[in-house]
Amino acid sequence: MNVLDPTIDALATARGLLLEPWGLDESHLGMALDEIFVHKADYADLYFQYTRSEGWSLDEGMVKTGSFSIEQGVGVRALSGEKTAFAYSDSLQLDALLSSARVVRSIASQGGQAKQKILTPWQSNKPSLYTGLDPIASLDANEKVALLTRLDTMARAADSRVIQVMASLGAEYDVVLIAGSDGRLVADVRPLVQLSLSLIMEKDGRRERGYASGGGRVNLSYFDDELLRSYVDKAIHAASVNLEARPAPAGEMTVVLGSGWPGIMLHEAVGHGLEGDFNRRGSSIFSGRIGERVASPGVTVIDDGTLAQRRGSLNVDDEGTPTQSTVLIEDGILRAYLQDKHNARLMKTRSTGNGRRESYACLPMPRMTNTFMLGGDTDPQEIIASVKKGLYAVDFGGGQVDITSGKFVFSASEAWMIENGKLMYPVKGATLIGNGPEAMNQVTMIGNDMRLDSGVGTCGKEGQSVPVGVGMPTVRMEGLTVGGTA
Repeated sequence: MNVLDPTIDALATARGLLLEPWGLDESHLGMALDEIFVHKADYADLYFQYTRSEGWSLDEGMVKTGSFSIEQGVGVRALSGEKTAFAYSDSLQLDALLSSARVVRSIASQGGQAKQKILTPWQSNKPSLYTGLDPIASLDANEKVALLTRLDTMARAADSRVIQVMASLGAEYDVVLIAGSDGRLVADVRPLVQLSLSLIMEKDGRRERGYASGGGRVNLSYFDDELLRSYVDKAIHAASVNLEARPAPAGEMTVVLGSGWPGIMLHEAVGHGLEGDFNRRGSSIFSGRIGERVASPGVTVIDDGTLAQRRGSLNVDDEGTPTQSTVLIEDGILRAYLQDKHNARLMKTRSTGNGRRESYACLPMPRMTNTFMLGGDTDPQEIIASVKKGLYAVDFGGGQVDITSGKFVFSASEAWMIENGKLMYPVKGATLIGNGPEAMNQVTMIGNDMRLDSGVGTCGKEGQSVPVGVGMPTVRMEGLTVGGTA
């Protein structure tokens, strides 16, 4: 039962949307699993999903586009040794379900014995991390248009240099039902919303863009006027800074990373390398290094899927395993990898609740949830004051990483030059180039201001995208290579 709204029962909701309209019940799910176990499989599961999503966008002071979609289907998976078979159907009729089950059983040898257990509804005794209400219905159409229009008005009134405003609003209502051959029948009802603001400012013929966004597993009333003003302030600040920015210098230098969203570098440069599949295959630079030092003393990195209402959080992952808080790096020592059921079984360990997939049409794999570095005990101003000459990277745009080598490249969307412990002037075009594990060993100061991002992260892996969260405190790193335009 959902503690945030005790009237919402996830399993009852899932049955009402995913089974009953098609004449299905738990006995039919058992029949599908029986079909798979005609052959000798190690594990099998059924992943039912119903997703309703809506989007609105504003440009030139008017809401010009809107979208609405409903998707539903089931993914059927069987595991045998290191082999995986997978089929999916957007029809939830019994014939389609059984047909998919027969397809995936071909991965295993014939002559198996039924090992699946009787399906038993499972429910956590912990409070739900988010409300089970539909966020799309939390505001009517006129209220959604008014929300975007209000944001546009705020942005234009805040600074006369604003010449264009673009805003978008999205909401998603996602219901999943997972039936596993281990007998677990698990459901989850997942809301997700996001509001984004992009504006262009002009000064003396020069134009720069500012951006702000946020959201989480909440409803649309989350976006009150105070939050809208914070988005406007952030976007105007970013554009204003870049209007005054000079070309960034290049070379090896001390770099101070700001708190919050710069944690995306930690996510990409370190987090992906700690996912179980890469380490099982030996393709990660962290493979076989549990118990070894991989970062400076004081560096502790955690993946936590249990943070209430956060974008990357889940009550259960997409295999029905409860999410958890996993210490990946503790005081610089590698402690764990992120695991789904398949890789955990092959590595003779247990799932950490990180089996995630984009939709019913995709296979689950080990993925991050909310990944962040814990704070230290140093005031952020003290960190900046300690730098004789270097770069302060406040915010990031895009980036990429090579999992095998650990090499990364990230572009800073807001950065400042530090001289003699003071922020002197903003720079544009700075990119950070380095190696994830090496960079983590170059951390010399850790701020006491750990902050999570505003709820904007989306992570891509093998063609699948999932919502995630990132975070970090202000940190000082030595000897990073900065690519500039000066």
